[in-house]
Amino acid sequence: MKKFALVGLGLVGGFAAAMIALPAAQGANDASAYGQLDLFSDAFERVRANYVRPVKDSELIDAAIQGMVSNLDPHSSYMDAKQYGDMQVTTKGQFGGVGIEVTQEDGLIKVISPIDGTPASRAGIKSGDRIAGIDGSSIAGLALNDAIDKMRGPAGSKITLTILREGEKKPFDVTLVRAIVSVDAATWRREGDIGYIRMPGFNEQTAEGLERAVRDLKKQIGPGLKGYVLDLRNNPGGLLDQAIQVSDDFLTSGEIVSTRGRHADDTQRYDAKSGDITDGKPVVVLINAGTASASEIVSGALQDHKRATIIGMTSFGKGSVQTIIPLGEGRGALRLTTARYYTPSGHSIQAQGIIPDIQVAQGDEASVPKLARPSEADLRGHLLGEPIPATRANAPVIKPAPGRKYDDFQLSYAEDLLHGKMTVAAATTPAPDQKSAATAR
Repeated sequence: MKKFALVGLGLVGGFAAAMIALPAAQGANDASAYGQLDLFSDAFERVRANYVRPVKDSELIDAAIQGMVSNLDPHSSYMDAKQYGDMQVTTKGQFGGVGIEVTQEDGLIKVISPIDGTPASRAGIKSGDRIAGIDGSSIAGLALNDAIDKMRGPAGSKITLTILREGEKKPFDVTLVRAIVSVDAATWRREGDIGYIRMPGFNEQTAEGLERAVRDLKKQIGPGLKGYVLDLRNNPGGLLDQAIQVSDDFLTSGEIVSTRGRHADDTQRYDAKSGDITDGKPVVVLINAGTASASEIVSGALQDHKRATIIGMTSFGKGSVQTIIPLGEGRGALRLTTARYYTPSGHSIQAQGIIPDIQVAQGDEASVPKLARPSEADLRGHLLGEPIPATRANAPVIKPAPGRKYDDFQLSYAEDLLHGKMTVAAATTPAPDQKSAATAR
């Protein structure tokens, strides 16, 4: 059976990536392990014999495995057979649900970002929102995968989410109608002499979608094409092989990303092949706190090779790789963190994020530290980051000038940058929660 390497968050549906071989289990502490297994067996038998109601053996075993794995880090988990099947379906870029990317924190479900054009997005669900209840029932103590399963359902059915939002004194309910959520490979449009390309995630069609977008924009704009804006804001990641291909489409040589883990088989290096589909045109990449994992791989590769200018706000900071390990036919799979990934310069962005070349705030988030800006470093049990030199982290944050209104200030700034113009803006000091990159978190 296939094993998948993941570079995405804990998602509604999840995402999978390129196959990775599983190293052989280490047997150095067998004696101690067997003793602990005896302890587990004793506890199992006592629970099964004495709990207030009969409990199926499968329930106890599933819960034990989930507890063992989920306590390792925020991105490791156990999937039963149904959940594993659901995850495999979502790699095709289509799944049922409300359309939010989520993780778990302090017993609640935290929204990383809503997916463009989905019921959650249309209902105003925001990055940083916490889901405290589903259909009137608290989800406290519920495993992430179980909460995700509750949010899934047939298209057309209703679901009510109880939301906790920073700045709101009381929780409030949002009723949504589930839909078939299709994550577009890419959407694009002409902005005068600039090609704008939006990527909401990395599924099996993403690289093909990018290449189709570039071909179409070349035809639309013609020889006067000034450059491209690649929008990776609120892109939670997805397939590793697609992130590599998207990066390769802009690069002609050099390393794209490497992975390093505990075992030799977890160490891989991925290099670019010759050929740039944009013919070397200038590229600006937009990122924010919802830019995570696979989208950080693309941002980091293009930044390190100076192939693109990265603007926006510091990304999420998920720099780990998860391997999906099937447990046998009908027995589900483990989603296990097995490696960190590194940008071409050797930088691990784990709990650090990609720091933009130019920090540009959409609005007030530059001065409101925690408003709707979750990050990997905020997640309980996250892998620690590695110290890196403090550079761009202490640069001023550019935001709209007082009295000026923009539909999308970050995009306007990117377009002006490609035109060689100065955007009318105000500079502020970095947000208080943007710690020096020299501090490992």
